[in-house]
Amino acid sequence: MSARLLSLNVGLPRDVAWRGRTVHTAVWKAPVRGRRMVRRLNIDGDGQGDLAGHGGENRAVYVYQLGSYRHWENVLGRSDLTYGQFGENFTVEGLADSDVFIGDRYRIGGALFEVTQPRVTCYRIGMRMDEPRMAALLVSHGRPGFYFRVLEEGEVEAGDEVVQVAAGAERMTVADINALLYLPGHPRAELERALRIPALSPGWRGSLAALLEQERSGTTAAGNAGLAPLFAPPPAWPGFRALRVSQKVRESRDVTSLVLEPTDGRPLSAALPGQFVILKLQTRPDAAPLLRSYSLSGEPSVARYRLSIKREAHGAAGSFIDEMVKVGDALDTSAAHGAFTLRPGDGPVVLISAGIGATPVLAMLHALVAQASRREVWWLHGARNRAEHSFAAETRALVKALSNAHSHIRYSAPAPNDRPGVDFDARGHLDIRALQEVGVPREAEFYVCGPTAFMNALTAGLAAWGFAANRINTEIFGSAPSITPGIAVVSSRKPHLPDGPPGTGPVVSFARSGLHVRWAPKFQSLLELAEACDVPSRWSCRTGVCHTCETALIAGSVAYRPDPIDAPADGNFLACCSQPQSDVVIDL
Repeated sequence: MSARLLSLNVGLPRDVAWRGRTVHTAVWKAPVRGRRMVRRLNIDGDGQGDLAGHGGENRAVYVYQLGSYRHWENVLGRSDLTYGQFGENFTVEGLADSDVFIGDRYRIGGALFEVTQPRVTCYRIGMRMDEPRMAALLVSHGRPGFYFRVLEEGEVEAGDEVVQVAAGAERMTVADINALLYLPGHPRAELERALRIPALSPGWRGSLAALLEQERSGTTAAGNAGLAPLFAPPPAWPGFRALRVSQKVRESRDVTSLVLEPTDGRPLSAALPGQFVILKLQTRPDAAPLLRSYSLSGEPSVARYRLSIKREAHGAAGSFIDEMVKVGDALDTSAAHGAFTLRPGDGPVVLISAGIGATPVLAMLHALVAQASRREVWWLHGARNRAEHSFAAETRALVKALSNAHSHIRYSAPAPNDRPGVDFDARGHLDIRALQEVGVPREAEFYVCGPTAFMNALTAGLAAWGFAANRINTEIFGSAPSITPGIAVVSSRKPHLPDGPPGTGPVVSFARSGLHVRWAPKFQSLLELAEACDVPSRWSCRTGVCHTCETALIAGSVAYRPDPIDAPADGNFLACCSQPQSDVVIDL
């Protein structure tokens, strides 16, 4: 049967009230009559509210099928679906996701189109359908719909015939590609095949390439690398383990290192350079414990971990460690977590830090020395002055031990007795201009850690300088920025207990936010609890599909409702569809 354009649907972004917030979205599309011009980025009269997730050349026109309408009417028991209901621009008869191949080309009216990718589902289709599960259902039922790239602009209208004029390379259907990314099982041969399709959009190409790298490395416990960054191996132990303070060393005026060793004789698991642990500090018998994340700063070891802690003004944990923790004390310590780790390879490495941000990249420098690496290594660090320059002698010795290493130190406020050329190399802040002046290699991999403003400026500068985002790695101390697509910005509050009567369920501890909250059944998920507490959170689909909310589960266990489409990495969980089964500590 020939395919036909049944309805041409457009809609401009608008603000929609949703769960007490305002969402800027163009998912509401409505049929229009007559001919409309289809352009490279849009149809006349159409738009997208969130250009990070929708729109652009590879997502110019969204297509959904009459057959899928009939399917959902049956599955959902609905009789009220109208064309444009799924946010599509073209409602078509024919062109099923299981029949259309990535790279197929079609002539419709006066325009020429090419199939580029399946739809990436998000929560807004659930808003439009008044069915919160919809993002997951589209994926699990293999009916996502697909996007067109506009190869030739032209006019179209409802009733136009859809004529195929070319077939896509490798003959992989929209449903095939959708399943390859989202569903469990990611066969290597199929991934390689998909990556040979020239028409596949860059976003999907990057996701499938990450899955292929994961399959080749055999890190099957690391979750879905195409949806979430490739995480480290599973944590070595669940929850917390008592480790003894064997050394306490003053590194600078405000930084102290603790060396921790097992109390039971069992070896530790060597952490990856750049990872962190969480300490559970009982500062008073009658108080809730303080949870703090600290990067490991020492050499790779199964015998000991080294943490280096800065005492901040009015910082309860830093003050307690500085004043009260003594050699011989036992501290409850999590296993090592984190994806900010030194990647294997032979290319140049640039380690950039400011202040206490030196700790994770210092562990990387230690690891490179332990490997007797012949890679080109750059150590770039910024401090106020010598009194606040931690690890100065240690890093000089490490850089000297490498065969191809460079060091550059900048002091923003050197003291009169700080020696140029000895203690530091230049006055000022470490910024993109400094990197250009010292001549860091263009083909390098960058690892950046320090204050948020410092990292934001450097990463933006590196991107403007032409470095790809996947070569710029950053580590954030404290809460990561929220990802809440389409939500209008509101003034943020510091994390707090939720409004209303306290819950009586398990204790949920937000490690980065320092908040302990009892679970209440009024919340549908740990994500909803985090939002009620103004804990920074990251999400998109809210139904266990996209893994944007994937987070480390430090201690405890969770149950899912609904079950994720594909499981997260061992030691992680999906906040959007989980509830605590016991007291939990989560990395938010």
